[in-house]
Amino acid sequence: MDRWPSVAPPMSNEAPKNDFIRQLIQEDRKGGKRGGRVQTRFPPEPNGFLHIGHAKSICLNFGIAKDFGGRCFLRFDDTNPATEEELFIRSIEQDVRWLGFDWGADLRFASDYFDAIYEHAEALIEAGKAFVCDLSSDEMRELRGVPGQPGKESPHRSRSVAESLELFRKMRAGEFPDGSRTLRAKIDMASPNFNLRDPVLYRIKRQPHPKTGTKWVIYPMYDYAHALSDAIEGTTHSICTLEFEDHRPLYDWCLEVLPIDKWTQRSSDERPNQYEFARMEVTYLLTSKRKLKDLVETKTVADWDDPRMPTIAGLRRRGVPAAALRDFCDRIGVAKAAQQVEFELLDHCIREELDKTAPRAMVVTKPLKVTIETLPAGEITALYAPNHPSNAEMGSRKVALSRELYIEATDFMLDPPKKFFRLGPGREVRLRFGPIIKCERVVTNAAGEVVELVCSHDAASMPGAGGEPRKVKGVIHWVSAEKNAVCEVRNYDRLFAAPEPSDVPEGEDYKKNLNPGSLETLPTAFAELSLAGSAPGSTYQFERLGYYVVDRDSQAERLVVNRTVGLRDSWAKEQSKE
Repeated sequence: MDRWPSVAPPMSNEAPKNDFIRQLIQEDRKGGKRGGRVQTRFPPEPNGFLHIGHAKSICLNFGIAKDFGGRCFLRFDDTNPATEEELFIRSIEQDVRWLGFDWGADLRFASDYFDAIYEHAEALIEAGKAFVCDLSSDEMRELRGVPGQPGKESPHRSRSVAESLELFRKMRAGEFPDGSRTLRAKIDMASPNFNLRDPVLYRIKRQPHPKTGTKWVIYPMYDYAHALSDAIEGTTHSICTLEFEDHRPLYDWCLEVLPIDKWTQRSSDERPNQYEFARMEVTYLLTSKRKLKDLVETKTVADWDDPRMPTIAGLRRRGVPAAALRDFCDRIGVAKAAQQVEFELLDHCIREELDKTAPRAMVVTKPLKVTIETLPAGEITALYAPNHPSNAEMGSRKVALSRELYIEATDFMLDPPKKFFRLGPGREVRLRFGPIIKCERVVTNAAGEVVELVCSHDAASMPGAGGEPRKVKGVIHWVSAEKNAVCEVRNYDRLFAAPEPSDVPEGEDYKKNLNPGSLETLPTAFAELSLAGSAPGSTYQFERLGYYVVDRDSQAERLVVNRTVGLRDSWAKEQSKE
């Protein structure tokens, strides 16, 4: 398995993309295949929220359609109503749009084609290519055999066409209990590919469907419906991840055993071809829908969009820009071999994008009160600070300097070491965008804890005072104690402490790899007054702290912010200490 290095991440390639799938498409077009037409699709099952791995597929399928002047359908493969919800459909639509893609009029559901898929199934029976089977799932599994040995045919495989057709129609009419009968393909019980050992095409499931209601009590299996949906829509290149490589022979069988023009209105040479690429695996992240669902249902996380989740909704709520996620997918590229990408590359892409776009602000997360006794009580001085250090077009903002203010408690030490260039008794620092202050006295409580610093300021060092500016080694951020926005800070970190969260001995719970420090909540922080009323989704660089986004939990009187990413990678450093 290839792995990106954790240092010196590869720079984004500005040249036109030329991965192996695009090369295949170019060859098809040169040969005039399908008249040069290119049509892809992104076909999620609406049984959960999309995760970061789906982002790669979205970018690939929609990106190819754009590059070749084609179309990309958003199609929900909604063949299992027991696990599908309207909530998931809406979230998927939002995720695709947020990533920057639009399907236009090309929104489809596999359920749109249920009538055609059913007709195709009857035609398979009539052609002697399918039969109704009475075996239970356990009995089918037992007869399927083991690798290296052929399976055994169902005793119902020899049923006449007339009997199977009659039974199949009774299945549709709801005359049999759930699970009592299935429609199976007649392929090859001796095939080394288990997907071809007479797979199930239809099963009985009395479950209302989000789109079709109670019209159907039988539903097609995913592999079968997927292939026919591609053909009906006119997909030219059916792009899947590597785990579907063994399913490709069944995909082709579904399209080859019968003339498909009746159901697709296209000739057989218009059939789609399936191609597989390596799925995205990122260290410290889970991309198993089943386990992500488990995290939600066990309340290990707050919900699907918990900012620690690798879902696209979670990344969005954490403040990851869509442009950074697209860039991440581009840098990884499209490969045939499985690859594992270092989490640090994702962080790098996020920082690089936010460094360009996020305005700066000052926020104190662990406040220590400072009184500048040389400033008049009640007087507010407006200082001006640029919103971005290298982009003047982003303008500037007013910062209120008052007699009382807050600094980070970690910016003061009673007995500081030699290279601690922040505040200590008798020491000086410059307030960011403000004057130099000196710690004159330290106020402690009955327990000996520092609760306040009494300082003086150098009036000549005040911005705009004129004269030669005096330099000191330390510069710290601060917030006025009189003019500020009350803030709750949520410092999110990696949900898992292990690079491969699912890599646990058999019988052990993957949750043992959870990171106990994945969330630190600081309920009493203070932000510049300019942040008051910031809309959810607004992103900032909090000076010296990291990049943050305003959360939807914010209210008029209380700002709530989530840490998106630190200013630099501290994870590897912390892990190396253990």
